[in-house]
Amino acid sequence: MSKTTLAIIAGLSAAAGSAATAAIFANRSQKKEVATSTTSSPPTSTSPRPPVPGPLPHPFKDLVSPVNPTGVFQYGFPGPVNDLHPTLSTTSSFDRRTRNPYWVAEHITPESLSANNADRRHSVFVEDESIPEKFRAKLHDYFRSGYDRGHQVPAADAKWSQDALDQTFLLSNMCPQVGEGFNRDYWAHFEDFCRRLTNHYPSVRIVTGPLYLPRRDPQDGKWRISYEVIGNPPNVAVPTHFYKVIFAEDGKTGGDVSLGAFVLPNAKIDNEKPLQSFEVPIEAIERASGLEFASKLPSPRRKKLCEQVTCSLLVRDYAERQKNLMGAAPPKKSDGRFPLPQR
Repeated sequence: MSKTTLAIIAGLSAAAGSAATAAIFANRSQKKEVATSTTSSPPTSTSPRPPVPGPLPHPFKDLVSPVNPTGVFQYGFPGPVNDLHPTLSTTSSFDRRTRNPYWVAEHITPESLSANNADRRHSVFVEDESIPEKFRAKLHDYFRSGYDRGHQVPAADAKWSQDALDQTFLLSNMCPQVGEGFNRDYWAHFEDFCRRLTNHYPSVRIVTGPLYLPRRDPQDGKWRISYEVIGNPPNVAVPTHFYKVIFAEDGKTGGDVSLGAFVLPNAKIDNEKPLQSFEVPIEAIERASGLEFASKLPSPRRKKLCEQVTCSLLVRDYAERQKNLMGAAPPKKSDGRFPLPQR
């Protein structure tokens, strides 16, 4: 799904909501006008005046209900339960229905990335035992699935501690990702871009997660959400897309924050594809995910990341990328802004 399609869906959602609200208030207004005109018209012998509904009892606290719906809580709270889970290197919220995270947040700095106190060769993928067994993703769910166990927060961002690195291998930090052409290629280059931002920003926060977006059926033109589920029995949903929301902080108290929001399809992507072609308004991700990311960040402090930096990838093979995780910083103009990539 292109970012244009995503914007259309987000726009339609907003338009539909506005239309529904307008219809509701219009309907209420019409009802009120009818009631008023009926009340003011004198009754006739041939057309008896219809009864006018009286006002609802108010406040409701004066009512004594004969039922107690919340009594079901004595047997347990149905949910949903989001399993908020902080670790040394991440904070995440888990979706028990899809067996994937809703989102995983991380914080990287020049100091945290320059430390090299861990080796991923000593880390192994493990199930997250903090999540109830019947809701967690299992190692065997990924076996011969055709998908990688794709990190949401990359292991390379937590090499400041072996324990921190190990915790990025929890399956609650994973989603099924297409391997060749995405997880091992374009997505990895995107993660490298995020790390290189710390060459210009003293503090970078990133929120990453899956999306399940609709596609238009070519036969009937209707929009539907469809995704694969892996495992035996099928347990783990395969996202159609992934998002990253980036907060690049200038390090000053109450200072500027450069915001970037990107949505990438869970599919093979040509490395020549400009990163900025996947840039979307943050509101589009919020509408698609049901999440909010910057509700407490006032507009005067907001800057557009791709107007401050060159939102482009530095493509390197995997071995070279592991040798130099930071890489070169994106080029910067003398006026403090970065040139946009050519499409």
